Amino acid sequence: MQTQDAPADFIIKFWPWFEANRKRLIITAVAVVVVLLVWYLYTTQQEQKAVNAGQAYTQLQLNMPPNPTVEQVVAGFQKIATDYSGTVAAERAQLQAAAVLFSAARYPEAQAQFQTFLGANKNSSLASAAQLGVAASLEAQNKLADAATAYGVVATSYPNSSEALPAKFSLGRVLEAQGKSSEAVNYYQEVARSPLAGSLASEAAQRLSQISVTKPVVKS
Repeated sequence: MQTQDAPADFIIKFWPWFEANRKRLIITAVAVVVVLLVWYLYTTQQEQKAVNAGQAYTQLQLNMPPNPTVEQVVAGFQKIATDYSGTVAAERAQLQAAAVLFSAARYPEAQAQFQTFLGANKNSSLASAAQLGVAASLEAQNKLADAATAYGVVATSYPNSSEALPAKFSLGRVLEAQGKSSEAVNYYQEVARSPLAGSLASEAAQRLSQISVTKPVVKS
């Protein structure tokens, strides 16, 4: 009998409290619904924005005019980066604009673009590629000390990225160009021993062989 009366007892005790707090409960419920609705609309909008950005990126590549100028290509990618900011496609477009400038041997501009990307997207999965771009741009300008520092950032800040080994190899090359063969050897050896280095391991081994002709390599 007590079990059957328990719901009724609960309602009898709960109802006065509900009546006393009815207004506050309704306001809270409405606020929750509004927050959920805003969250849903925002999420849906962001998802659609990402889809549109991906389509725009693809269409730009498909509809590029014959023999476009560097300015046209860069402007196209930068427009996507601006129009669809916050999406992965926008990040790729911004990075691609910098890569186009680098390929055109416009290294200071490329460096600036890579650095702009890092300033706006330091937590991006593409940040390691942008940092590698900064380093390569500095090396191309023969700013070897700065390039060595920038390559070192890739190797230490993004050790598990696909850019880490190329950065270490490039750091070895820059150090070698600075006459710091002993330091270069360490990086070449690391790349040569890595099972993930692929053809870069062979290149590192060749560099080591060339260095050993004039200076014996100390194996650790």
